[in-house]
Amino acid sequence: MSMKKEKLLVAAAVSMCIAPFAGAQTVTADGYTNFIRQVQLPFEPDRIIRDVYVTASGNQLSPLAINPNGAQFELHTVRATPLTSYLLDTKYVGSYVPIATVAIRSEDPYTQIPRTRADRPFHVDITVTGLLSGASDPEASKRVELLRHTQSYGTGDGTAVNRTQATLLSQSFLTTNGPRTLTYALSSIPGANRAKIRGEERFSVFSVADYQAPASQLASMFVQVWPVADGSISGITSGQTIRFSAPTLTLAINDIYPDSQVYAQVYAGAQVLGTTGIILPGSALIIRETIPQNRLLTVSNWDHTMSGDGTWTVELLTSTPFGVDRLAWVSYNVDRTITINGSVTTIE
Repeated sequence: MSMKKEKLLVAAAVSMCIAPFAGAQTVTADGYTNFIRQVQLPFEPDRIIRDVYVTASGNQLSPLAINPNGAQFELHTVRATPLTSYLLDTKYVGSYVPIATVAIRSEDPYTQIPRTRADRPFHVDITVTGLLSGASDPEASKRVELLRHTQSYGTGDGTAVNRTQATLLSQSFLTTNGPRTLTYALSSIPGANRAKIRGEERFSVFSVADYQAPASQLASMFVQVWPVADGSISGITSGQTIRFSAPTLTLAINDIYPDSQVYAQVYAGAQVLGTTGIILPGSALIIRETIPQNRLLTVSNWDHTMSGDGTWTVELLTSTPFGVDRLAWVSYNVDRTITINGSVTTIE
């Protein structure tokens, strides 16, 4: 096979870059940077590596001519704060190696790194082209292997996770060309409390090893899975009667989903899910983060939100890409009527 240059098309699912290598550095508003690493095969003993720093999309020639054994291209992104590196995708280029792509879709439109919540579904789109089926065709040209790995972050955010410790959940061979979609109602990341799991699932397509080259990763993508938020309202109890000033409330919210909102509202009547009320001043919070957050808020001077006596309800809500969820609620009574008991007498 003749030596050749391969053009690369980068259509990144993240906005990325790193420190400058051979051009201007590009850092996104989210603090991500990206680069493509070309690794010549065979890996040993003369492993040759070149890095090219790239923008979010475009194309350019590979920095090295591809060896007869092929080359692997890796798409990396790095988050500046905290400093975290992610391997987003890989491509192996060889003389007769099939081509594969992996993409992950969820209900969250975030475009940097695919993510979803522990109670929501996600979809994996896999496309394979270039598979052969002739009797004399090499075995490596007839099939590819699909691997599914899961890895829990424990109570962390994945910053220091060792991805070599991921658990292989399933593996299978793909022998036909074309697209296919795998749908998962829920993540399989391990954890006793299924609402509170956090971690990632990775789907990878590998070539089959033969005499010319080892098994190599053709494509890979992972999805981060974050826990379901929970919260509480303290400072008022169910059935309590407010006669004068409204008490100071403390709102505790745990595992707020990235890029979401939290607020408390009050409305007249007993609790009814889906009711729109008046937002309590000081309770509205907008989260623009890439990992779940915990917050503790204090709300006072909210008497003006209640216009009369009777039963009232205060709710703690969160608005996420998946809809609006109620985290906590308390129904209480307001009785500000002043009754005076007495008598009037006259002397004639």
